[in-house]
Amino acid sequence: MNIQIFGKGKCFDTKKAERYFKERRIKYQYIDILRYGMSRGELSSVRNALGLSALADDKAEDYALLQYLAHDADKFEKLFENPELIKTPVVRNGKQATVGYRPEVWKEWE
Repeated sequence: MNIQIFGKGKCFDTKKAERYFKERRIKYQYIDILRYGMSRGELSSVRNALGLSALADDKAEDYALLQYLAHDADKFEKLFENPELIKTPVVRNGKQATVGYRPEVWKEWE
């Protein structure tokens, strides 16, 4: 397994995701999404796995602005430019991905 956790420092679900993998002694790489963002390829891979709507954080300050964008390409660009709009944690395992705290899915990856 090659686990990457994209999260925000103050996100409770991100901390729970990290604890999930630590308790099972599964190595993972943590990336602070607000500091480093996601590469276009990483974001595209997650979008392909889950769909664009799963990535948007409905609790984010600019979420309403994202909803007004008509085209998915524009929404993708907005998410890429503003990682604070991405719901966390985003957990990747190769081409597989989850958004939010999803231990039932991660269990299948083991």
